[in-house]
Amino acid sequence: MLEPQPSPTRGELLVAIVNDRRDMAIAREKGWYRIPVSSAHKWLKDRWPPRWIAFYQTKEFASERYTVRYYARVLAIQKQNRRQLFPNEPQGKKTNRLYYKLLLDSLQTRPEPIVSLRWRRIVFIPTTWEKFITAVEINDLYDGSPLENRLWAEFKRHRITADRQWWVSVKDQNYFLDFAIKCANGKIDVETDGDTWHANPQQADADNLRDNALKVAGWTVLRFNSKRIREEASTYCLSTVSEKINKLGGLDDGGWVPRKIDPDATAYQPSLFD
Repeated sequence: MLEPQPSPTRGELLVAIVNDRRDMAIAREKGWYRIPVSSAHKWLKDRWPPRWIAFYQTKEFASERYTVRYYARVLAIQKQNRRQLFPNEPQGKKTNRLYYKLLLDSLQTRPEPIVSLRWRRIVFIPTTWEKFITAVEINDLYDGSPLENRLWAEFKRHRITADRQWWVSVKDQNYFLDFAIKCANGKIDVETDGDTWHANPQQADADNLRDNALKVAGWTVLRFNSKRIREEASTYCLSTVSEKINKLGGLDDGGWVPRKIDPDATAYQPSLFD
């Protein structure tokens, strides 16, 4: 049973990837899970340490693949090298690698799994307990900026199937898109630009290089600033995204035919959100 929690804290629950049956068995039977210290510093930063951990299972888990079903309370965290974690393992390049060893309470199971609507690459998803207990699909877990959350709520309300923090590699550069939308005749990257961050000239230059690389790779890039999202998310932002989706042949969201978007409509064709 999912228990109530105190007021939300960013990063209080960490969704981590499990792509090895041994790691899941260790979590279930021995009560611990490991995260490389370097990965925690790179990806989690101010969202560390978690009070809870949940597991995103990959293709190795057959009928449970691409879902989040199991979670546990984090009781304590220790720092150990690989030799300490796996004393019987032959020594190699990873022997002295440092890990955070998360000591876990018994694994619990969600009443319904959180599903991924598409195969996708996931590293970590630091989120809140509230998002975890209310999430239906993976994109609901992301605890982004207020701008991202506002636009995501608008997309869901109008059943625009988008993927949050979508990983793309272009010319040896890796990018995480705020929202990736797959259309019949193209792909859209929707970015939420915080005024302080993107007013920085250096960041603006980096964004320009990034946008050009994505455009060459076949992406249409749409950017909305704070004012637009705060005041016109349901009008200007939604209208712009909808128009571009329709120009690209409609949403490719797994239906028999691409789905056009009418931002003013009150009824919609069935989609993956149904």
